[in-house]
Amino acid sequence: MKTSLIALSLALSFSASARAQDTSTPDTEAPQSSILVVGQRDAPIEIAPRGLTVSLGAEQLEAVNAFNTEDLIKYAPDFFVRKRYAGDSNGVPGFRGTHSTQSARTLVMVDGFVVSNFLGNSFSFAPKWGVVGPGEVKQFDVVYGPYSSRYIGNSMGGIVNITTRDPERTEAFATVQGFVQPYRQFATHDDYYGFSAEAGIGLKQKAGPWSLRLTGRYFRNTGQPMTFLGLVPAKGSGGTPVTGAIVDPEHVRATAAGTGIPGAPGNATNPYFAAQSPAKITQEQAKLKIGYDDGQVTGQFLFAFWHNEDSQTAPDCYLRDAAGNAVCEGRVSIGGQSYTASGANWSRTLRDEYLAGLKLAAPIGDNTTARLAISTYQVPRTDVFTSNGYLAGQNRGSGTLAAQGPTGWWTGDLTLENKTSRRALALGVTANAYRTDQTRSNLADWSSAAGKTFASRTFGKTRQLSAWGEAQVFLDPLTVTLGARYDNWRAYDGGLARLGTGPLAGQPVANAYAARSSDGVNGSLSFEYRLGDGTSLQLSLAMATRYPTVGELFQGSLNGDGSFNPDSFDPALKPERSKDANLVVAHDFGWVKLTGSAFFQRVNDTIFSFVGFNQNGVTTSSFKNIDLTRQFGFEGIAETHNWPVEGMNIDFNAAYIDSRTLRNAAASAAEGVQFPRIPKWRVNANLRYDLTRTLQGSLGLRYASRPNTDLFGQQRGDTFGFTSELFALDLRLNWQLTEQLRVSAGVDNLTNDRAWVFHPYPQRTFLLEAGWRL
Repeated sequence: MKTSLIALSLALSFSASARAQDTSTPDTEAPQSSILVVGQRDAPIEIAPRGLTVSLGAEQLEAVNAFNTEDLIKYAPDFFVRKRYAGDSNGVPGFRGTHSTQSARTLVMVDGFVVSNFLGNSFSFAPKWGVVGPGEVKQFDVVYGPYSSRYIGNSMGGIVNITTRDPERTEAFATVQGFVQPYRQFATHDDYYGFSAEAGIGLKQKAGPWSLRLTGRYFRNTGQPMTFLGLVPAKGSGGTPVTGAIVDPEHVRATAAGTGIPGAPGNATNPYFAAQSPAKITQEQAKLKIGYDDGQVTGQFLFAFWHNEDSQTAPDCYLRDAAGNAVCEGRVSIGGQSYTASGANWSRTLRDEYLAGLKLAAPIGDNTTARLAISTYQVPRTDVFTSNGYLAGQNRGSGTLAAQGPTGWWTGDLTLENKTSRRALALGVTANAYRTDQTRSNLADWSSAAGKTFASRTFGKTRQLSAWGEAQVFLDPLTVTLGARYDNWRAYDGGLARLGTGPLAGQPVANAYAARSSDGVNGSLSFEYRLGDGTSLQLSLAMATRYPTVGELFQGSLNGDGSFNPDSFDPALKPERSKDANLVVAHDFGWVKLTGSAFFQRVNDTIFSFVGFNQNGVTTSSFKNIDLTRQFGFEGIAETHNWPVEGMNIDFNAAYIDSRTLRNAAASAAEGVQFPRIPKWRVNANLRYDLTRTLQGSLGLRYASRPNTDLFGQQRGDTFGFTSELFALDLRLNWQLTEQLRVSAGVDNLTNDRAWVFHPYPQRTFLLEAGWRL
C-alpha cells in the first residue's frame, strides 16, 4: 500500500492557476496581483496569497461527506484536521510539519473574524469550527505559512478563512443528515448514531444596500470511546474474581520490539478493563449576518451562538464477576493476581460561546480604501463535571467541577490600502487581548455545582499590539512584495490559587506571576514571475514570532483522571521564532494544471506539549521549549478538468515532509529525530465524475505514513496511545432530483481502516443526506 501510494504521488503533481484579483473585493483581500491558487477560481481569494495558496469552492465542497464544517477541507494539499469523531470540539488543523496538538500555529477566521482559540495550544484549544454550519460555507481559502506581514505570528503554520454565503436574492435552504458508525474495538461492540438539521433564510433588497441571512443547526451524535483503561497491579492478594480483561496484542508486540509506551494500558501486566464512555454530543448553533453595500461603502455585522454539551456517563466495563455483573472499579483478582481498577469516570461538559464582529470599508480618496474590523469571541461558560470514579458517577457521589469563564478574546484591525496600476501600498495596526480564568472545585454530587468547595484557580491575560506595512510593485511580468511587522506583546495578571497549609489551611492562597513583555520585528519578501506560456513561479521568504498563549503561560490543565496538573503550564515560556521559505512553480497544460512546491522552516524555541502516560496509566501533559526544530519538504499537486474522460475532474496532492528536532539541551536524545506525529508522506485526493446529468459520484483518499509517537522516536505501534498510519477511502453520491431538491449518500473510511492519533479515528461511517434550496 505505502509503496504504491508513493509511486502514484511521484507520477502526479498538484494544481494551481494564475488569476488577477478583483480590486473591489472587500475585507482581507490581497493587493491586485496574479497569484497561484489551487481549486476554484470563480470568486476572489479573501486572504493575502503568499506561498502555496488553496481556494475551495462549490465543486470541491459538494463532493465531501461533511458531518461538520472542518470536513470540507479534508482533501486539501498537505493538510489534515485531527478529528476523532463527528462533533469533536478538539479538531486541530495541521499544515505540513505542524504537530496535531500545535493549535496555536494556525490562524482560522470566519469572514475575516478570528475563531482560532489562542487561549491555549493543544487539542483542547481547537478553532471554533462549529460557529458555522457546513451549509453556510461558500468557500475555503487556505494559505500555507506566514508569508504576509498582515497576519500575526500564529500564522506560522498557515491561515484558513471560511467565507459564508451572502444572499443574492430572497432565498432559503434546509439540510438533514443521518449517520451511523458500527464500531468494533477490543470488547466494545456497538453502533453509534447521529443526525443533524440545518436551515436558513436570506433576504436582499432589490434596489437597496441591505441584506440579511439567518441560519441555525442542531446536531446530535454519539462518538466512539476515546480512551481505554488498564488495570494496575496491586500488592498482596485478594479482590473480586473477574473475567473479561483484554490484553492488546499490538501493545505486546510493541513492547517486545522495544517500541512500546511505558505505563500504557493494554499489556499483559495491565490489561484493559474498560472503555471510556462514548461521547454523546449535542450542539446548537445560530448565526445572523447583516450586510451593507451601496457601491462605495461596504459593511458586515456577524453574530453567531454555539452551545455544546458532551455527556460521557456510561463507561463500557469489560470485567464481569461470577454472577455476570459488570465490575468497573475497586480491587479485583485475575488468575490469583490482584489489580486495582480506577479511572472509569463519568463526566458532563456544558459550554456556551458566541462570536460578534463588525467590518466596514470605504474609499477615503483617490485609489485609497480604509478598512476596519473588530470582533470578540466569548466563552461565558465552560463547566466540566467529573465523577471521582465509576461508582461515584453511577450513584451521584463525589466529583469535581472545572469551571472556565468568562474567558475569550477581542481583536481589532485598521487598514489603509492605496492601489494604482503599477504598485499597491498597505498599512495597518492590529490588536488582540486574551484572558483565561479557570476554577476547580470539589463536589459532593458530581453532577451538581450545589455546595461546591474551592480546590484551585488559574488565571491570566495577554495582549498584543502590532503595526505592519506591505508594498507591492508590478514590474510585468515580475511582481515584488515587501512587508514588515512590529509586535509588542505583554502577559500580565496571571496567577495560581490553591488551598493553603498550616495556619492558612482550608483557605485559598494565591501566587501571582510577574508581568512579562516582549517585542519583535519580522519581515516578508515575495517574488512572483509569470511566463507567457502559462508558467508561474513564486518565491516567498518570511520571519514570524508566535508568542505564548495565555493558557500555556497560566492555565493548568487536568490529567486524564480529572486531577489538576500543576506542571502543565509554564509562565516563563519563550516565544517561538521562525524563518520560512517557499518556492512554488506552476504550469497550466489545459487538461491538467501542475504545481510543485518546496518549503523550509526553522523554529527557535518551539513550544511543545508532550502527552503521555504516568506510572498509573493516567494521561498527563506539560509545556516546554525545544531549542531548535527544522522542517523541509516537497509538495506535488495535479488538477485535471474533463480528463481522462468528459465529466471527470481530479484533485491529487502528495507531500514529503522531513521535520526534525535539531537541538534540545533538556533532552538531547531527541536531536536528529523526526518530530512526533509528522508523517514522512501525506497524500490527499478527490475524484469527481458526472455519471449522468443529475447524478455525480466522488471518491476521496486520505493517506499518511506512520509517524513517530514520541519526541525520541522510540514509540511506534498501531493501537491506543500510538499515532499510526492512516488510509481512508471515502465515497459520495449526489442525486439532483429537481432544481431545488438533492439527496446524497456516502461512506467515510470505506475499507474500515483502524487508525490512531493516540485516540482512535472513526471506523467505517455511513451517511444519508437530503438538501433543499429555494
